[in-house]
Amino acid sequence: MSRAQAYAQHQSQSLVERHAGLVRRIAQHLLARLPDSVLLDDLIQSGMVGLLEASKNFDASKGASFETFAGIRIRGAMLDEIRRGDWVPRSVHRNGRHIAEAMHTIQRREGRPAQDREIADELGVSLTQYHAMLADVNHGKLLEMDEFEQGVEQQAELHSHTGSPFDGMAKERFQRALAEGIRKLPEREALVLSLYYDEELNLKEIGGILSVSESRVSQIHSQAMLRLKSRLKEWQA
Repeated sequence: MSRAQAYAQHQSQSLVERHAGLVRRIAQHLLARLPDSVLLDDLIQSGMVGLLEASKNFDASKGASFETFAGIRIRGAMLDEIRRGDWVPRSVHRNGRHIAEAMHTIQRREGRPAQDREIADELGVSLTQYHAMLADVNHGKLLEMDEFEQGVEQQAELHSHTGSPFDGMAKERFQRALAEGIRKLPEREALVLSLYYDEELNLKEIGGILSVSESRVSQIHSQAMLRLKSRLKEWQA
């Protein structure tokens, strides 16, 4: 092994050692939104693989910080591993699509966000059944905002790191579209997303702020994300 190779290997190992805590933080943050069947150790293991890859591919001359670059790879590795597990029933994906389509239909017809009762009627189910569908979708979805980010925003970060002539353009357009989509959400749904993703509060804490149950917060969150999904179709793979 040449001196250059030895130095590069040492630098890679040093980056991994210094940022092992980042893997645990991301894993714990993701775990709070996943079913009990997903284990913290499994997320950490896949995240360490992402960290190792990031340490080998990082180029400080491109301008991005290692923590930003590594965070993308770590989160992506965790999501890829969970998706490979394929634990989400097909009915959950199907219900999510049907709800998003019903929301879109009502929005076009009425010119305003769809209400719970209207969505239930459009789907031909009772309000109680609709809320149960929302609960299933919420537990079945893998970090909905991260799906958007991994598909678009995170890819833009990686392109920027490689010096693409379109640095940041896709990310900037996505962020504008996302901000506009959130702005058009009903006030309570927008607040739940802000508290959940920006303030990183859990569902119980948000319920305390809104004076509603944790399960109701879960329903509001699912409904908000399905509205965004129906409005941001062009950004989904």
